[in-house]
Amino acid sequence: MNPINIVALDGYTLNPGDLSWEVIEKIGNFKYYDRTNEAFIIERAKDADILLVNKVVITEEIINALPRLKCICVTATGYNNIDLVAAQNRKIIVCNTVGYGIDSVAQHVFALILTLTNKVEKHNESVKKGDWGNQPDFCYTLQPIIQLAGKTMGIYGYGRIGQKVAEIAIAFGMQVLIHHRSPEKFKNTNLHFVDLITLFQQSDFVSLHAPLSSANEQVVNKNLLQVMRPTAYLINTARGGLINEQDLKNALVNRQIAGTALDVISEEPPKQGNLLFDVPDCIITPHIAWASKNARQNLMNITAENIKAFLNGTPQNVVS
Repeated sequence: MNPINIVALDGYTLNPGDLSWEVIEKIGNFKYYDRTNEAFIIERAKDADILLVNKVVITEEIINALPRLKCICVTATGYNNIDLVAAQNRKIIVCNTVGYGIDSVAQHVFALILTLTNKVEKHNESVKKGDWGNQPDFCYTLQPIIQLAGKTMGIYGYGRIGQKVAEIAIAFGMQVLIHHRSPEKFKNTNLHFVDLITLFQQSDFVSLHAPLSSANEQVVNKNLLQVMRPTAYLINTARGGLINEQDLKNALVNRQIAGTALDVISEEPPKQGNLLFDVPDCIITPHIAWASKNARQNLMNITAENIKAFLNGTPQNVVS
């Protein structure tokens, strides 16, 4: 039997140099590229039996130009960069990776929340500019600090990340409201499920944790934003497409809500900027909630297990 050929087209996102590819190198002939321009995809992937991709777009044309290809392993949870119909027509298995960044994403959610409530960075900058030394009192605040205990956390989407966010919120002493498409799955629990309008009306913080689909694209729009409390905050570490960014900008400018913190936006990377960049009380980080070293190692390990499961004839995490 010929050794299996495995090619990673955009390995840098998963492993910028601080991890080892050993768990995948042990499986077969492995070649990786940090990044691959569209023009070089077919040339680099032509001998691949198994292809690893993160955000490289694999179209029908590319799939049909790779006669050896048997499996595509997406080193991410989202797989909208793969033409699944074309893969199915070729009987190519497509697998994604799930569950690798639960703790890291939930941690980032609260990093964003605490940035909004405690303004740690702004206070640090203020102190170092000399503001503290010029105060008549022993301490000062740039604005009122918000205590999380007693506040209400609204969670849109209750998968494993949403569940972890709820767990941390409860540890902070927060009340938790949840909106999920299938609340009946949790009927034997004490969880408090509400409709979408109620979630946005009654929450002090709304955190988005649903996968993006045609059914919920731009679900957060002016209709939901206008029912939020003027003291409430919106957090998004899921997908930028869940939010209508113009409506969010209007809500922030008009003080309909107190602020937002986003790890994802509509276009990534934002080559032409983004209309939210100049909006006050809007924090944006560059899609890093998932990217801790621990999470990326989990991602590497799950990818290796996906490959081995496929080769053993029992593929897992199949999305095609």
